[in-house]
Amino acid sequence: MEIKKLIEKAKKGDQIAFTSLLDHYWNEVYGFMLKRTENETDAEDITIETFSKAFDKIASYNPEFQFNTWLIAIAKNVHIDLLRKKKSTLFIEITDEEDQQAYNVADSSPSAEDELITEQNLSRLLQFIKELKPHYQEVIQLRYFQEMSYQEIAEHLNEPLSNVKIKLLRAKKLLAEIIEKK
Repeated sequence: MEIKKLIEKAKKGDQIAFTSLLDHYWNEVYGFMLKRTENETDAEDITIETFSKAFDKIASYNPEFQFNTWLIAIAKNVHIDLLRKKKSTLFIEITDEEDQQAYNVADSSPSAEDELITEQNLSRLLQFIKELKPHYQEVIQLRYFQEMSYQEIAEHLNEPLSNVKIKLLRAKKLLAEIIEKK
């Protein structure tokens, strides 16, 4: 499907369109940030945060510019924010209650897809999950085995709700790829 159509659908809240855009642009944004940070974890965190911000602000996207250029601009800003945050935490530990309040609304019940995943062959599934990076293992564990809501996971990890959703989306995609290969 054409990118412009996906963007229009995403602007209307179409989750499948968001997923398609994430899949299409993930490697480009991640690769860019990996070169910039020279750190896989930071590059992945920045990429997750980038897509989270992009999806929150997709209504403000100007189609006169390339979508990947817009995403890279967001990624650069997220990286700068991360650097500032790291610099400031050297001096002061900052808690941001307002940030938590902004993400107070979340769905609290597992979806049908969530229930299907938990019903699958557990021992085999656990082996596949162990192949994921630790932070992906953690969100899968919290969501599907401890049955936490997205909001509870966000609070537990002290991360914005949108980051949790993107991490889970990415974790499920990677898990599906592992299962497909086996």
